[in-house]
Amino acid sequence: MQVLSTKSEFREHLETVRALGRTVGLVPTMGALHEGHLSLLRAAANDCDVVALTIFVNPLQFGAGEDLDAYPRPLEHDLELAEAAGADVVFTPTTSEMYPEPTLTNVHVDRLTSSMEGASRPTHFDGVSTVVTKLFNIAGPCRAYFGEKDFQQLAVVRRMAADLDQSVEIVGCPIVRETDGLAMSSRNVYLSSTEREAATVINRALRAGAAMIEAGESDPSVIEAHMASIINAEPLAALDYAVVVDPESLLTPDRLASGTTVRLLMVAQVGTPRLLDNLGVDVP
Repeated sequence: MQVLSTKSEFREHLETVRALGRTVGLVPTMGALHEGHLSLLRAAANDCDVVALTIFVNPLQFGAGEDLDAYPRPLEHDLELAEAAGADVVFTPTTSEMYPEPTLTNVHVDRLTSSMEGASRPTHFDGVSTVVTKLFNIAGPCRAYFGEKDFQQLAVVRRMAADLDQSVEIVGCPIVRETDGLAMSSRNVYLSSTEREAATVINRALRAGAAMIEAGESDPSVIEAHMASIINAEPLAALDYAVVVDPESLLTPDRLASGTTVRLLMVAQVGTPRLLDNLGVDVP
């Protein structure tokens, strides 16, 4: 496994790979790898000839007062995990390598970024779209793998790639969970043992919302209120939002139509971290 730290090295390496007729699977991450990330690497290895992992804690997607400085950066451990999961090359740039001058150009995706995470973190998605566009431009034609845990981010990246005719196929991969249902996240390390137990309420609330839909409830506001009530009953959890949305537009329908699919999305703060989770549900 090769570890490259400059844009030119990474670009030239993948250009050489493609010149030999080999396909590239790109897995962009901020490091602090867990089983969710490793599942993306394994999916890329299954589909593509060469797996390229990027590890970069992107300052543009952190707002004022967020956890940029505290974000975990266990690089050596990440590299060990990455190699075992099938990574062939890892791009580990510094901030000055990615942004040698102050950034005057940002990539903004309209509509999909105005609600949920976009409302709670107004600069977040411009930071994500900008760094992902840079990574796509550096990596060149490839398949790029993203987890469904950050479902709004996945929708934003998909729309961005389509709108800008980027030479990248976006592949969404299922959420990987702990045995008790908690979605795996790099920020779970911030949880105390008590908070870790309390955090399972998020998945329980999502499953309760799904059960309502499967039982015939078609009013999104009723489902959202029920999910919120479950979170609010947990003293250590503070609800940010609980919504029922169309998986493409991310808008909440007036009623749930039979035969469609909706996505239940939720964020709650437990202790220090804000924890995201979501669940897809087929409407009977």
